[in-house]
Amino acid sequence: MTQSEAAADRGSVGHITPETVKGALEVARSGVVYDLGSGWWPGMPVHPIHPSFNVLTYRSPRGFLVQKDNESLLGENNTVGYSFISELVLGTMHTGTHIDALCHVTCGGEWYGSHKLDDELGDFGTLSLDAAALPPIVSRGVLLDVPRHLGVPHCERSFRIDDKVLAATADAQGTELRNGDAVLVRCGQMAYWPDPVAMDVAEGSGVSLDGARWIAERNPVVVGGDNVQLECTPTGVPGNPQPVHHLLIQQRGIPILEWVNLEGLARDRVYEFVFVCLPLPITGATGSMIRPIAIA
Repeated sequence: MTQSEAAADRGSVGHITPETVKGALEVARSGVVYDLGSGWWPGMPVHPIHPSFNVLTYRSPRGFLVQKDNESLLGENNTVGYSFISELVLGTMHTGTHIDALCHVTCGGEWYGSHKLDDELGDFGTLSLDAAALPPIVSRGVLLDVPRHLGVPHCERSFRIDDKVLAATADAQGTELRNGDAVLVRCGQMAYWPDPVAMDVAEGSGVSLDGARWIAERNPVVVGGDNVQLECTPTGVPGNPQPVHHLLIQQRGIPILEWVNLEGLARDRVYEFVFVCLPLPITGATGSMIRPIAIA
């Protein structure tokens, strides 16, 4: 396989190079860092198809004293009373702010690159294009703040962010999308995070299929949104429950980010920035919880 073929097999992230990274770093002007993460805690909002997120104490100082199952912490080995606490984390990688790997979405028994379920899905996860295949992502980032362009605090329920809305938003901001950008679309739902009742005012708003095509034509490295699944619901596409995921991930090899906190960037009207995202390289995982940042 040639170098270009190897890059193509990894999708859009395969085209990150030292040259693209150096170009992205030139975007920073003020040095202000924006945290785009959601935070994680037991009971936090998750998509209903996923398990709840939990953090459970696994080992504790009291447990060691009672169980006496660690010699290094007992008697003369530990006259200072040293101990420690560890935890067990339960949940999906698709909790809070996260990135979908290219193995996450399938159609016709295949994920991106014609990798087949029957050949490459085992008992311990997928065997290709998993979270471990996602590199550190450093790119130019752009924010498309749809509610600000529309003159509203947030998009209404099930609002379709289509190609015309995206183009008009970019034009109003003076934002030019370039090859290799991280394109982040704000619908305003995360202004109410993490209150599920309050967030309902923008429930189902998101990018439509024609909006996703408009973004994909500009060759982004990743596409993200400040909602649970990036795309709008209902989708308006009969017979396809998630056409935006299908197009971007499964057909075009472009990872999707969800629950990205864009409120700080929107507040300060920062539409261009250095985008940094470091997925956890977990073998077999279909995505990764992330704490991305924007540097203005």
